[in-house]
Amino acid sequence: MNKVKMMMLLLTMLLVGILLIGCTESYEREMKDMKSSISGLNRVVYVYDDDGNVMKTYEGQIDIEDNEYGNKVKFDLNGKRIIIYNATVIVEEK
Repeated sequence: MNKVKMMMLLLTMLLVGILLIGCTESYEREMKDMKSSISGLNRVVYVYDDDGNVMKTYEGQIDIEDNEYGNKVKFDLNGKRIIIYNATVIVEEK
């Protein structure tokens, strides 16, 4: 019985360890999302026209809010609300 209990404990610990490996990255993403919601992240936002030229660049502590359709990006920067419709937007964290 002792060997069976030890093997079950070892197997359980192994399975928990395997599950936690995948959870670590998910947890880190959740923490970054929370930090972004609270204070924004130091980011650069590039807005491109249809020809691939940069039309506008925004830089600072930015929390991006997009919509479910993907045609609008909204954020506040230096006390001003910025909403971008129907454009190619790339956001990079600095």
